[in-house]
Amino acid sequence: MNFSGIILGAAVFLIIGICHPIVIKMEYYWGKKSWWVLLVAGLAFAAASLFVRSTIGASVLGAAAFSCFWGIHEILFQEMRVLRGWFPENPARHDYYERRRKEMPDLGKYPSHKRLKEKLKG
Repeated sequence: MNFSGIILGAAVFLIIGICHPIVIKMEYYWGKKSWWVLLVAGLAFAAASLFVRSTIGASVLGAAAFSCFWGIHEILFQEMRVLRGWFPENPARHDYYERRRKEMPDLGKYPSHKRLKEKLKG
């Protein structure tokens, strides 16, 4: 029997499960400007995956790398979720969130990611 697929699937499931709360906490404490931490982590995991001889190990590291890269995308949209009130905002950053809400009075009118992305560039 070959268990490598099950092991890889479980590892990817855990990595995604761990990355989701990390993104939420990063945005809460440091804001969307912390995206570079995920970039560095993703690059480190990707580089490490090149030097691991085990196929499963390299695959797990590659999955971790691309979960970090996807986290960059998610941390930007996490700010929008906070602005909409879907997630709690950090009280220490309340002034920042209020300023962003004033810049975007039509916040609730942009359900699509494409339009949100245009609004986030500001």
